[in-house]
Amino acid sequence: MATAAQQPFDLSSLSRDVTTWVREVAAQTQPAAIHWCDGSDAEFGALERALVQNKELLPLNQSTNPGCYLYRSHPSDVARVEHLTFVCTQHEIDAGPNNHWMAPAPAHRKMDELFRGCMRGRTLYVVPYCMGPIDSPFSRCGVEITDSAYVVLNMKIMTRMGRAALERIARESTFVKGLHSTGDLNPERRFIMHFPEELSIKSFGSGYGGNALLGKKCHALRIASWQARAEGWLAEHMLIVGIQNPQGEIHYLACAFPSACGKTNLAMLIPPATFPGWKIWTVGDDIAWLHPGADGRLYAINPESGYFGVVPGTNAKTNRNAFETIQRDTIFTNVAVTADNQPWWEGLPAGVPVADWQGRPYDAKNGPAAQPNSRFTVAARQNPSYSTLADAPGGVPISAIVFGGRRRSVAPLVYQARSWAHGVLVGAGVASETTAAAVGEVGVVRRDPMAMKPFAGYNFGDYWSHWLNVGRKLSAPPQIFHVNWFRQDAAGKFLWPGFGDNLRVLSWIIDRCKGKAAARDTAIGYLPAPDDLDTHALDIAPGAIEELLTVNADLWRDEMNGIGAYLQQFGARLPKALQDEHQAAIDRLKKV
Repeated sequence: MATAAQQPFDLSSLSRDVTTWVREVAAQTQPAAIHWCDGSDAEFGALERALVQNKELLPLNQSTNPGCYLYRSHPSDVARVEHLTFVCTQHEIDAGPNNHWMAPAPAHRKMDELFRGCMRGRTLYVVPYCMGPIDSPFSRCGVEITDSAYVVLNMKIMTRMGRAALERIARESTFVKGLHSTGDLNPERRFIMHFPEELSIKSFGSGYGGNALLGKKCHALRIASWQARAEGWLAEHMLIVGIQNPQGEIHYLACAFPSACGKTNLAMLIPPATFPGWKIWTVGDDIAWLHPGADGRLYAINPESGYFGVVPGTNAKTNRNAFETIQRDTIFTNVAVTADNQPWWEGLPAGVPVADWQGRPYDAKNGPAAQPNSRFTVAARQNPSYSTLADAPGGVPISAIVFGGRRRSVAPLVYQARSWAHGVLVGAGVASETTAAAVGEVGVVRRDPMAMKPFAGYNFGDYWSHWLNVGRKLSAPPQIFHVNWFRQDAAGKFLWPGFGDNLRVLSWIIDRCKGKAAARDTAIGYLPAPDDLDTHALDIAPGAIEELLTVNADLWRDEMNGIGAYLQQFGARLPKALQDEHQAAIDRLKKV
């Protein structure tokens, strides 16, 4: 089998286990060449130039957006395919009702048939990578085999990829195996299979990031959550943000939100002018691996080294740091372009698209100019609020875990769980409400426990048991909170301004963790009184703070009934301690 010409030296001798697997895959897929990726800048540039030459990657305006390129995916391949994503365990109950399940043997047969000969005429890329700092004991390694150079470029940005990762794999003799091919992009032949008991992934028929960048959701959440349970830590769909007060004290929060709830905005929050001296440090925007420390606290690393974010709506006002981050050295996927070849998407205040995300002359009759799920891939270090502790081997200590959802009325602006176990119930009940524009009916509740519904690699009942077990190991656990930036008045107007003013809520959360802030005891947890929040110079309607901090007992009784109905589908796997917390919450509400 030939080796790609641009490979400067042979990496295959570094790990016998990886080499053996690569040979097996090559025999199955029949590539024209094999390229062992070293992760160097020279390699990245060579692959980039080759894709430009093939017109798969389109240079954008290098004067306004230096180092930026546009990639257009197939119109049928623009998002994660959750209905075609499977967790393949020996026993269906281990995958749980929160996952699509297929037995491993038939899943392997299905995928092996698809992979047979699929790389003829293509290059097989071997991508060794490390999720997390290369020298961190909390990091875990993997190898993705792919026939997509676009995937290689993205993996270079999103992970610690190359020789150092392969050397670590050789030392540890363990790694997650990820096999990927774009195939023929036929939606009928598109599957993403996870085999957590084997620490392996097989993805076929998609070039979209969430389906093809196997280090991201596939490894860092679905497989890692299984690893985490076995090893005693947590793999979570959480941002990690450091909040520094004017005295220089920094507290780190890990926050989990379903989609469309302001996750990236919070990770890169800009303090309002009314909070001089405060700073925000972004450790991670999407995934957190949380480990119990020897001192009884919980420590977090961000396993990723880049951002793979949704770009529509991003501008200097909504998220200045993200907007500045993507002005250079960024791969844009499925955005529109202007006449002078600048990237464009809905939410930009300037510019006029002339070509839409499919390369067609822009016509509003065809829908949005940029695909609604269009993306940017960019190195995290370009973020103005980037924290160098994102590279710290020991991670950062977590003071608070914050859950959130989009609720019109039931959830107050902020409340604190009464204990770790109660916090697990709060996380298990996380939900958002749909809008009329989305489904034709306002207020349809969609449960997304811990924002992990699409990503937990095993039965949620076992997952909650594991959360409870981790809490028992901690002598100084993080405090757990829930926030809701989206509460509305009777006219449907948002009561809270959000964005930078969310720091007002976060400062109360931090003070609660320090034991310095007051709170009132309610049936659902501890809430600030209106005077407990810093509202100086806040532009908010009279009486809005009181309404934001109101707990409606009737609504909460309905909420607890809904949570109970959801929990019951997990049957015997539902931990008794969680059932007890749920019953205790019902009992408290009966007394109101």
